Amino acid sequence: MNNTTILNTANENVSKGDYESFLAYCTSDTKWVFVGERILNGKEEVRAYMKEFYVEPPVFDVKLAIEDGDFVTVTGNISLKNKNGKFEHFDYCDIWRFENGKIAELKAFVIEKKP
Repeated sequence: MNNTTILNTANENVSKGDYESFLAYCTSDTKWVFVGERILNGKEEVRAYMKEFYVEPPVFDVKLAIEDGDFVTVTGNISLKNKNGKFEHFDYCDIWRFENGKIAELKAFVIEKKP
């Protein structure tokens, strides 16, 4: 399986709300950098982030995915339901780095869409 296919398979689990199956695709020391916002170190911090921010599974609309070696860059839109039950919409560009078929690092550029 190539890294793009691995990422798509992992993200299918997120779309179903199966975050533990998604986390099985991550290295134990995975690092997620949300540029200008926060850094998550390790599966436990990613798990806690998902529990807090994925009140319901996010809705992804992938526009482009480019694979180069150990990296997959993805652009698109994501919608998240907030704690008040309203959807918030974002544009994103994610750069995923893989090690031995697992997600080792994410660098995410996320911009909220204004109404």
